[in-house]
Amino acid sequence: MKIGITIGDINGIGPEVIIKSLSNPKTLQQFTPVIYGSYKALSHHKELIKECDVQFHSVASAKAAVAGKINIVNCWEEDTIINLGKPTAEGGKYALLALDKALEDVKANHIDAIVTAPIHKFAMQSAKFAFPGHTEYFTHHDNAKESVMLMVNDGLRVGLATNHIPIGKVATSLTKEVIIQKLQILSRALVQDFGIGRPVISILGLNPHASDEGVIGNEEEKIIRPAILEAKKNGMFVTGPHPADGFFGTGAWQKTDAVLAMYHDQGLVPFKSISFGGGTNVTCGLSFIRTSPDHGTAFDIAGQDKADPSSMKEAIYTAIDLARHRKDYFDSRANALVRREKQSAGIHD
Repeated sequence: MKIGITIGDINGIGPEVIIKSLSNPKTLQQFTPVIYGSYKALSHHKELIKECDVQFHSVASAKAAVAGKINIVNCWEEDTIINLGKPTAEGGKYALLALDKALEDVKANHIDAIVTAPIHKFAMQSAKFAFPGHTEYFTHHDNAKESVMLMVNDGLRVGLATNHIPIGKVATSLTKEVIIQKLQILSRALVQDFGIGRPVISILGLNPHASDEGVIGNEEEKIIRPAILEAKKNGMFVTGPHPADGFFGTGAWQKTDAVLAMYHDQGLVPFKSISFGGGTNVTCGLSFIRTSPDHGTAFDIAGQDKADPSSMKEAIYTAIDLARHRKDYFDSRANALVRREKQSAGIHD
């Protein structure tokens, strides 16, 4: 498999964790990495890592990527000014160039998945990046009506009904239709990308104690429960709404295939408390596989050889697993269709 990896913000730890994730020669026997960024920028970060002897291979495009090598598609040619630990307009511009090229290649089937290193939102806005983050960028450019931000670590999978919006807008952004749409996307991803035949999804309430039967808010009764009932009528296995604190505090998350949280911190605070440093962010609902590590640019340690590559490694291998699951899923459906057509025509193997 060819796995595209975008460089992220060149002033953060993205290039460092990418290089460290690919430093073991055995890694290159398992997939072909294609880094979207700059040979010069990566070489600069490589020099800051002790005992690092990786070799880069520049290619004109992902189509020319060579197995067994760390391939780099140069997304810009000018000399790169790196200001470690600082958000700059240049850092945002280069990160966007890498994203655009990787998106172009995955749509053309030149790579099998995209793994994104962290970007800095302020720097990206300076580059006229009109999205809150990667999730919204890919959703828009893939012409997807909606997507689900799903955090993954082994058996823990936490999806979000709302993503990067102010907390004051969460309640007004939630509707029965939004929740059902998110459930459909999440359920489909669990089947085709994670290989779970009949997934069970647990939904969290919005209010403390899931409103205590309407004592603390009414969103559970007016929005969330009706969405759950309709999802069940449509054949999905859904439970809830569950009080968020008790659901994670008692370990109930271990008895379900995925959790749908109502807002960002409701889902990500417990997720990162349980699995920080080893989690992966997956964008469900796209026509391709996209993952990223569960951390940000970490400007405070950029260029100091302190960054832990564990989450980036997880993001890469999760992308490989999901891409294989999806291929197997659609191959099996195609084979089943051929068999049915043969049977209808009276042809027997």
